[in-house]
Parts: sequence; C-alpha cells; structure tokens
Amino acid sequence: MLDSSANRCFVCGPGNDRGLGVRFQLVDDVCRAEFVPNESYAGYDGVVHGGILFCLLDDVMANWLYLQGERCFTARAEVRYRQPLPVGTPVRLEGRLLRRKGRVALVEGKVFRQDNDTVVVEATGSFMLDG
Repeated sequence: MLDSSANRCFVCGPGNDRGLGVRFQLVDDVCRAEFVPNESYAGYDGVVHGGILFCLLDDVMANWLYLQGERCFTARAEVRYRQPLPVGTPVRLEGRLLRRKGRVALVEGKVFRQDNDTVVVEATGSFMLDG
C-alpha cells in the first residue's frame, strides 16, 4: 500500500474508493499502466472527458519519478489531444523521463488506444522534485 500521503490519490490511490484505481509499474525505464474508462468518465456523446485523460497523463508522468523513490509535484504541463476516446476503449499509459536538471524533471506521457496503438493524447510536464 502507498504511504499515507499518496494513499488517497484520485488516479492511483488504493485508499480512494471513488478514484480510477490505476496501478503503475516501471518496465525498462518506462512507467506503464492500463485503464478502461467507463461511462462515469464521459464528457459528452460517449467520449471520455479530457480532464480524466489529463489526470491519467499527469500521474503516469509523476509516477515515473515516484516509482524511483522521488517525491514531486507538477509545476507545468502542456497537453495535446489528438483524437476523441470512446468510453469503454482500453488504453495503455506510458511515461518517460526526457531530461533532468537540478530539482526539475521534464517527463513525457502518452495515452495509446490498445486496439490500434494510436496516440489519443500526449503531454510533457515539468515536475519539481522534493528535497
């Protein structure tokens, strides 16, 4: 179980019964996870809300650092939505470190449709490292 400060995280906290329940892991220096958005996360017309997609991106980027023992917070993010995601479509999340300078890490995140491997949404984020 995550320590108490992350236990209630909306995206990955096991102590949040209303959260998304995503489980991240580091594989070959890539933070990975899978998720299937249900109708609770729709924006309109059966399409997943962009805010939910950004939540997934923010966490896959931050978890790249967290899973290596680094605590951080999002300082800035730029997101690009490439196509709508229909509710119920399984996705794969990936996060990678682009570079690190001092207490700032630049990380990239992507959400891929699992059925055709296309990028639905992508982001880069600057994260301030604690300590």
